[in-house]
Amino acid sequence: MYTLEKDTNIEDWADEIVLKNSLKNPDLFVFIVRRYEEAFLRKARSVLIREEDVEDVVQETFTKIYLNASKFRSIEGASFKSWGYRILMNTAFTKYRKVMKEHGKTVELSPEYYESLPDTNHEESFRLELTDYVISIFAKMPEHLARVLELHFIQGLPQHHIAEREQVSVGAVKTRVHRAKKTFRKLAKQYSPY
Repeated sequence: MYTLEKDTNIEDWADEIVLKNSLKNPDLFVFIVRRYEEAFLRKARSVLIREEDVEDVVQETFTKIYLNASKFRSIEGASFKSWGYRILMNTAFTKYRKVMKEHGKTVELSPEYYESLPDTNHEESFRLELTDYVISIFAKMPEHLARVLELHFIQGLPQHHIAEREQVSVGAVKTRVHRAKKTFRKLAKQYSPY
């Protein structure tokens, strides 16, 4: 898929080429770290507060990227960059949930409100593709809403599985999905590149 020319400088290689070649030569992975470390730290800070957590998440992200490098496939609309940011955001959201759970911070809404919301489990009209644009909109959203969109529409998890992972009721997940879609659409319209 990717080939390298003998006389090229590693700094000029595309991310995908560096990643592929780091499987045979792990020392090359440092170029991926150098390219993305600062940006990943900034992005993780948009989710987490403590610098210690931010650094842990970024380190874990690079570990996951390297361990899963052989699974990466470049397809149209999904570059290494979007794949790497997806791993980062999943890792950051997982850490965020853990931190919130440790501090006992959960918010419950009234059960009557949950029941009034439609079931969006099979809604086909709100499919998301993971692109840099979508990631930029996610970064502008409240973390809990971006996380529920990621889990439901990108990872395709049913609402009852999300409820288990988030340790909330299915009704709370329905509420979050509804709010998240509304927030996403508003931000997407506001920051539309078209």
